[in-house]
Amino acid sequence: MKSSIPKQYLELNGLPILMHTVNAFFATDSNIQIILVLPPADAAFWKELSDKHHFTIPLLIAAGGKSRYESVRNGLAEIKEEDAIVAIHDGVRPLVSPEIIQNSFNTAEEYGNAVAVVQLKDSIRIVEGEESKYMDRTLFRLVQTPQTFRYKQLKDAYDQQYNPELFTDDASVVEANGGSIKLIEGSYKNIKITTTEDLKIAALFLQMQH
Repeated sequence: MKSSIPKQYLELNGLPILMHTVNAFFATDSNIQIILVLPPADAAFWKELSDKHHFTIPLLIAAGGKSRYESVRNGLAEIKEEDAIVAIHDGVRPLVSPEIIQNSFNTAEEYGNAVAVVQLKDSIRIVEGEESKYMDRTLFRLVQTPQTFRYKQLKDAYDQQYNPELFTDDASVVEANGGSIKLIEGSYKNIKITTTEDLKIAALFLQMQH
């Protein structure tokens, strides 16, 4: 991003990206409990941003860890309800739709979990040394968030020993613990903002919504 502040705090159409993301979930269900996992060093800056933007959506702050795995565990520790349905979402995916959020909760309640994915648009090849081979793109999906689970399935999975090579997201943690993953339809608009180009695309999508 070539920015001095973390990307989740960069402004998107006048509001930090992370606030757009929180708003998306709160707008879908105002009774939702939102747990924001932040690096401990960012807590004061988040309060400063909240005051500046008059951001008053109720949420719990949990301390982030050294890895995504540790951060999710810390967030899970704040949940007290054994029968909760838990959606884990990237703070820099602010354009997630109410339909995807609602579908993820409904599907996880029925099947145990729900992971948002989209089909590949481009052809793909697998590279092996100096050679490359065609792969059938219809066999693959791009994984997004939210990744939503029944609390017990997720908590049990996160009690296993950390494997950095295997655990790339929450679905892989649950799968390594014997869980079967249910896929739901994501959206090409549900982009993860990682570059300045992404920021421009997200701003365009937001303008189209209004």
